[in-house]
Amino acid sequence: MMRPIVDVRHLDVCFGDFYAVRDVSFSVASGEIFGFLGANGAGKTTTIRVLCGLLRATGGRVFVNNTEFVAGAENIIKSHVGYMSQKFTLYNELSIYENFDFAAALRNIPREKYIKTRDKLLRFIGFDMKLNTIVKDLPGGIKQEIALCVALLHEPKIIFLDEPTAGVSPMARDRFWRLIRQLADTGKTVFVTTHYMDEAENCGRVALMRSGQLIALDSPQNLKKQTFGAGLLSFAPRVKNPILPPSDDMEMCEPFGVHWHIRFRDGLNENAQIKKYSRDFNITRIAPSLEDVFIKLVERG
Repeated sequence: MMRPIVDVRHLDVCFGDFYAVRDVSFSVASGEIFGFLGANGAGKTTTIRVLCGLLRATGGRVFVNNTEFVAGAENIIKSHVGYMSQKFTLYNELSIYENFDFAAALRNIPREKYIKTRDKLLRFIGFDMKLNTIVKDLPGGIKQEIALCVALLHEPKIIFLDEPTAGVSPMARDRFWRLIRQLADTGKTVFVTTHYMDEAENCGRVALMRSGQLIALDSPQNLKKQTFGAGLLSFAPRVKNPILPPSDDMEMCEPFGVHWHIRFRDGLNENAQIKKYSRDFNITRIAPSLEDVFIKLVERG
């Protein structure tokens, strides 16, 4: 069998006595869209810094495109990966052309190859503006698409996207994710973090981090099934100031607009509970979302 393009084995990252990442293991296949989710401070960015060749691990082993991250291999790993984030990927005061030129110079890409790759990437995103446009004058969605092209300029096998659509419009987010899926179809491996759970539904698999540890890893559908089984109940008020079930009876109770997503604890007769509260609520069974999974495992875990 071929080795995964990313292979992390018992990764530890310590800063003094503090474990930012503790005993994390996972692998990512070539061409996979891999979601890496967690609250702020969960260890996501620290892990990504290791995978990009920027930070050495305290313990464990890391392989990126068959190269182990050991002393002297940092630049080899960097040549295999591209990285973009919500901020600081592009220089706002420079033109699009100058940002591309600067990135190509940093990577020592030969001029002829650079121009050919740049033009191919701009066609890929359907870009039709002038290259002398100053980056700060671009709409947020277009700016992120240009940033993606710059991150792909040296033709990496793996692209790390750290909250790439934060702060852009829903339409721009949708367009950006179409580009991500097209990249994966060409064989690129896409490693993405996001706080938008609807976006994470596009991932083939999702890893959930909490307090520096990996707490779950599977497809979005399997995570929902494993976490909630038969699903959740939606409680929609029928009367003013309805009384919810007592917290001791509920494994989960989260507000969603004017509704609540509720799951009763195992051992309670669910049908009896539904009958009991149906006077005050319209109660329906719903399929859980990835946001429900995130709230239960990460935020309430």
